[in-house]
Amino acid sequence: MKMIIDTDPGVDDAIAIALAHALPEIDLIGLTTVFGNTRVDQSSRNARFLLDMLGSDAVVAEGASKPWNDYPFEPSAWVHGSEGFGDIVEVPQIGTNHDQNAAEYLVEMARKHPGDLTVCAIGPLTNIADALKLDPSFAQNLDKLVIMGGNLHCPGNITAHAEANIFHDPAAADAVFASGLNTVMVGLDVTLQTLLVPGDFAALAASSPKIGGFLNRISEFYLGFYKEVANLDGCPMHDAAAVLACSNPDWFGLEHTGLRVSQDGETVGATLADPNRPKVAVAIEIDAVATLTKLKTHLAALH
Repeated sequence: MKMIIDTDPGVDDAIAIALAHALPEIDLIGLTTVFGNTRVDQSSRNARFLLDMLGSDAVVAEGASKPWNDYPFEPSAWVHGSEGFGDIVEVPQIGTNHDQNAAEYLVEMARKHPGDLTVCAIGPLTNIADALKLDPSFAQNLDKLVIMGGNLHCPGNITAHAEANIFHDPAAADAVFASGLNTVMVGLDVTLQTLLVPGDFAALAASSPKIGGFLNRISEFYLGFYKEVANLDGCPMHDAAAVLACSNPDWFGLEHTGLRVSQDGETVGATLADPNRPKVAVAIEIDAVATLTKLKTHLAALH
């Protein structure tokens, strides 16, 4: 399948991008970048750096620098590090961004490949909402949107109610869920069941010194965050789970429901069932063994 990943790299974003590049069933044609784990200029720099390391010819189209409605935003440096890659403080500037912005690129690629393009959105949904605003037919041209975000039957991870990607732009996320776009939500209901432990990253570094070694290094900070905040001995493979929902949808159990996003108060950013909205496929079950095995197998083969 042809795929664009909408991303804010980000440790788990880096894992997801490397996995999409490694999977033979995915043709990764581009990355669109957004604020989130980092500022958007950092996201674009990190995306270009990752693609260069992977030897990918995918393009990088820079997108939104802030949420809709001037909603307040701070990068998640305490989770991903000041530059998005753990304790790495200098990431080289490699290459240049595409001459189109993210929304323009998404719209053009969906028109060029009608019914044959999957967008895997693993950051705030601002670029997707901007693409829908730019061209309402984007919803019909796209095959499907698979997002990492949200939480339907479990608590949030940035507040008690909200998952971080949705929380960072609740208005844009709500617009996406209202659009009728063919959407699969891979959220905390399933991603928290997929823990990667330090030994997994050490094994990747041994098998794939360049790519696996890089992922091993940047994961240390991320693992430390999960240990300190949640007392977990591993980190969920949040974003990579969304990539695998594209390649192996049969590994996910789905609940179909309309969704809206709370816009204010203490529940802001919560994804809530709404029977009056177009139905979204929400992942509520996952084959954790199969997903973790496929991720580790394909990343270990990268050189």
